[in-house]
Amino acid sequence: MSRAANPVTLPLAMYSPKHFLLAVVDRVATVTLNRPERKNPLTFDSYRELTDVFRACAMDDEVKAVVVTGAGGNFSSGGDVFEIIGPLVEMDTKGLTAFTRMTGDLVKAMRACPQPIVAAVEGICAGAGAIIAMASDMRIAATGTKVGFLFNKVGLAGCDMGACAILPRIIGQSRASELLYTGRFMTAEEGERWGFFSRIVTPEHVLAQAQTLAKQVAEGPTFANTMTKRMLAMEWAMSVEEAIEAEAVAQALCMTTEDFARAFRAFANKVRPAFQGN
Repeated sequence: MSRAANPVTLPLAMYSPKHFLLAVVDRVATVTLNRPERKNPLTFDSYRELTDVFRACAMDDEVKAVVVTGAGGNFSSGGDVFEIIGPLVEMDTKGLTAFTRMTGDLVKAMRACPQPIVAAVEGICAGAGAIIAMASDMRIAATGTKVGFLFNKVGLAGCDMGACAILPRIIGQSRASELLYTGRFMTAEEGERWGFFSRIVTPEHVLAQAQTLAKQVAEGPTFANTMTKRMLAMEWAMSVEEAIEAEAVAQALCMTTEDFARAFRAFANKVRPAFQGN
């Protein structure tokens, strides 16, 4: 299993990934899975490179939000059958564990990425593709989208890349259990009704809607947005009392920022605040 990319040290706007497209416009980075002829499957190398890019976000102060999407009318069909699943059948336990930890690292990197992530989901979103959408902070679907956690269809458990921890928190234990036990596809309408998707739009508008949402986030107070993402993750393991105390400390820190003072001055002058990220 080769490592595709060196850790990203350049600003994201200057980085040219080998296994997907990356563009930075208006402080929003858009990651596009780009193997449309195969419905954008993932490979050993693309897993690693995606992980490196999301980790690099923590070092890029110019990027305030991230959009992840797929090319050619589909999000991602998951792990490439011939480039991943085939080789896995021949690996020993040590190699298989290294692989499953490597795929889990992508979800860890997305959750640790300080910038909020918006998934623009269209067409087929399956397997590891469904996990990437799940690990995003917000999700917008195109009409006709189908999301499938297909692991049991290939003889595996539904507990892949954090699915058993994260999916029930989004859509509920019973619904998550149904999807993970059966591997059936969740429709866009079910996903919206269950809270997996924020909204459903036409396919030609899904990326633009996701980028608009990401730009709205990018225009907000950077430190405060980072704190919101961190607390949303940390409070899963807290009691309500612990969460209230943690939020008191977090909010007090936000009140020390210049953006907080800017917001007050803007309110006093009846103008919209222009947050600067400090």
